[in-house]
Amino acid sequence: MASRKFKTEVSDLLHLLVHSLYSNREIFLRELISNASDALDKLKYLSLSDDALKGYVFDPMIEISFTEEGERVLVIKDNGIGMNEEDLNTNLGTIASSGTKKFLESLTQEEKKDSNLIGQFGVGFYSAFMVSKEIEVISRKAGEDKAYKWVSKGESTYSIEESERETQGTTVILHLKEDGYEFANRWQIENIVKTYSDHIAYPIYLEYDQETYEGKKDESGNDIKKKEHKRDRINSSSALWRRPKSSITDEEYKSFYKNNYYDSSNPLIYMHTQAEGATEYTTLFYIPEKAPFDMYYADYKPGVKLYVKRVYITDDDKTLLPTYLRFVRGIIDSEDLPLNVSREILQENRIMAAIRNGSVKKLLSEFKKLSESNPELFDKFIKEYNRPLKEGIVSDYANKETLLDIIRFKSTEKKGFTSLKAYKERMKEGQKAIYYISGGSENSLRNSPLLSAYKDKGYEVLIMDDEIDDYVLGYLYEFDGTPLKSINKKDAIDDIKSEEDKKKEEEKKDIAKRIKDALGDKVKDVIVSSRLKDIPSAIVFDENDPSLGIQKYLSRLGGQDAYVKPILEINPDSSLVKKAEDEAIKEDTLRDIAIVLFDTALLQEEVMPKDLFEYSKAISRLID
Repeated sequence: MASRKFKTEVSDLLHLLVHSLYSNREIFLRELISNASDALDKLKYLSLSDDALKGYVFDPMIEISFTEEGERVLVIKDNGIGMNEEDLNTNLGTIASSGTKKFLESLTQEEKKDSNLIGQFGVGFYSAFMVSKEIEVISRKAGEDKAYKWVSKGESTYSIEESERETQGTTVILHLKEDGYEFANRWQIENIVKTYSDHIAYPIYLEYDQETYEGKKDESGNDIKKKEHKRDRINSSSALWRRPKSSITDEEYKSFYKNNYYDSSNPLIYMHTQAEGATEYTTLFYIPEKAPFDMYYADYKPGVKLYVKRVYITDDDKTLLPTYLRFVRGIIDSEDLPLNVSREILQENRIMAAIRNGSVKKLLSEFKKLSESNPELFDKFIKEYNRPLKEGIVSDYANKETLLDIIRFKSTEKKGFTSLKAYKERMKEGQKAIYYISGGSENSLRNSPLLSAYKDKGYEVLIMDDEIDDYVLGYLYEFDGTPLKSINKKDAIDDIKSEEDKKKEEEKKDIAKRIKDALGDKVKDVIVSSRLKDIPSAIVFDENDPSLGIQKYLSRLGGQDAYVKPILEINPDSSLVKKAEDEAIKEDTLRDIAIVLFDTALLQEEVMPKDLFEYSKAISRLID
């Protein structure tokens, strides 16, 4: 029996499980039962859809047994799809998701103590090592003759060898540690199953020996005991989502969520829909209180399972809902889809398209209702999911108007968040646009010198500090007939100019040209400002050029230099600009002034000048 090494991330995980994740250890049984249920789902599905296994007859069940004396052993057995040697090596020797290792590395010491995190990243089998000194897995794949045994002590290696098993399925044998003996107990097992796995669609049986009294005494006068072997069903197998809503309590909805989605917190909201008509389907959707850890990973795990007439189909199809709703957890159960529907067919299927569209409209409708009926709860929701919903503005044109009613932005006038609709209702008479500022952190944007002129006029400005904002606004030119304008762009300046401002700009155009000539190809243009008061200069961009926020985003995304020549806006009343107006100054001094005006404006936007040495030397020469 040759020894094999675990992949590095598995070894890291096992170390974490054994040494850090020690609270709520009983969830290991939930994980193993969930795996057994998945195996039964897969065989049931394949027996209806796969030519090689079509008509495969079996009575799906999960069986648990244990020894209560001597070396304590706990056994979890199913007659599902089973695994062959390759499957054992793949499924129990490595972790498929590349996001798992990143997640493990990011956990704080406090988070490492929370065993509820285990199920979130799909490695629940390994949680059994919290209570086991050795684990054996004996499995035989449906349609194959050979069985195999996988063995490991939860350190750095495992082994696989041929074995014996009469039918298809998997048997997991846990040799318990002394501090895990408590789990070789009938009442403990029943309690765990009722708490975590009562919803499992297949019967779970517990086998155990029970002592009974015969009502007789032996020669010494002691009661004569008799051992009986018992086999009891310990779960109710209720598919919650198929029950009428009126028969389900709030606590049942929340318990179902916690037990199925490995979350110790209640869901923020949930919605249960039974659609009838041309397309019949049931959905039960939950919104987690906190955003899933992998929400911004490319290989995020989708949270919605697809069933057809209660037959499990898949839980890893990212097309069941649009990507911007990837945080949604729940179930879709169709009455009309064929059981042998493939992933490729799902993407093009007319019925699935109708279910998807209906589900999206229902979700967005509930989000909008929440914003109107419970602002406090909606605020918690938007803090977690505002950003992915903004992605929908770009990707889901059909629901764009509804999304615009839901998404929120920060503002110079309101604490927390505001909607575009509320902003428009607060607009001042004569205001020509919805104004916003973007391209930096919230702190830098709120302290931007560009804001003062708009505040003086009583104009509210939206604070776009999310890096996706500029990208989204590239697809959003107006709201309800009112244009959106960035005060970082040249066009927005014209809205606040007076005739006196225009006259002053005309008078100062010569100095603007001289500074532009001194800067050369560093800038696209230099303009005279009518809005700057406390600073000598600022950076803006042409209407058709990407904003600073987009440039920063593209640079991080691809590593390439996304630099676009900006426009330098100068304050004609600043001492530096006035000094530059002196025709007697040398060209070198004028160039130093131009460099300081430009690089200082860049620093105000949290952008590092390309030549700090040149900048510092220019300042030194001007001071001297």
